[in-house]
Amino acid sequence: MRKEDCYFLGKITRRHGLAGNVILKMDTDQPEFYRNLESIFVEINGLLVPFFIDKLGFPKKDTLNISFKNATEGTVDQSLGKNVFLPMTTLPPLSGTKFYYHEVVGFKILDQDDNFCGTIKEINDSISQHYFILNLEGTEVIIPVIKDWILEVDRAEKFIKMQVPEGLLDVYLKPTDNDER
Repeated sequence: MRKEDCYFLGKITRRHGLAGNVILKMDTDQPEFYRNLESIFVEINGLLVPFFIDKLGFPKKDTLNISFKNATEGTVDQSLGKNVFLPMTTLPPLSGTKFYYHEVVGFKILDQDDNFCGTIKEINDSISQHYFILNLEGTEVIIPVIKDWILEVDRAEKFIKMQVPEGLLDVYLKPTDNDER
């Protein structure tokens, strides 16, 4: 399995109990979707290694207590502190204004009046307020990802229509004092 064909599910943070179980801290807003996992891919030395699951438990909403099939002390130790991935094909399809971040890279952002605001280069989700990083005529533009601002997601035409606050793009496109000389 190639990493680019997978998505990040979470990280194995620690052991749980004496039976060789581990705790997987998930990075998802839909933890209920993962109640029936049969296997996961653990990144070890840059490779995705399959680990097959014997039992699952949910001690908290965003964590899984996992018991691996045929687990040894060594395999459990190998998994500790490692990132966990699943194939993209396991993602449930989304509709309406919901989307996965990886699927909208390259989409155009249009404002409520259908004006072009830029093309999504990447999405920063490493801080509490996620934001789109757009390319607009060679200028990098940042627009917060706020659910209430998303008006339409058109997967066929590859655009997202947003209610962009008036004047937001002017901050990026307004000429500076250096440009007027």
